Amino acid sequence: MNIRSLLIGVVAGILLTAGAGWMMMPGMMLKEYQSPYGVEETVETIRKNALAEGWVIVNVMPIDKSIKQHGGGDLPPVRLVNLCQATHAFNILKGDDTKVVSVMMPCTISVYEKTDGKTYVGAMNAGLMGKMFGGVVAEVMGGSVAKEQQKFINFAK
Repeated sequence: MNIRSLLIGVVAGILLTAGAGWMMMPGMMLKEYQSPYGVEETVETIRKNALAEGWVIVNVMPIDKSIKQHGGGDLPPVRLVNLCQATHAFNILKGDDTKVVSVMMPCTISVYEKTDGKTYVGAMNAGLMGKMFGGVVAEVMGGSVAKEQQKFINFAK
């Protein structure tokens, strides 16, 4: 009887821990910060900060306009700031076993307006994402990328 109770307790503990992790994951993987600026000024501030860190702005996509153009309706402004740093990208993509990470490239920071009229910055937790992959991805994303990305958005709280 004691062993049965122990096994039930262990299984229940594992399930509860897994469930809690699953529920907490979105809040850990994606971070949101309020910007003191409007959408366009926030995008420009991120652009300047990224360039100062040696990154390239691949493009800024006005996704709200694309959605409307293709029949999805009106949205407040949503901009996707796509950034790349060649050395970091090379270090991740040079290995055949890490090329799959290219689905997350370039790095993207979103800038959007909510119904409260305020502007927000959304970013992936690059450090945590890197740790999930391990190896060179953890070294690059968990190290330089995470630190530099934080410098891009350090004005937002």
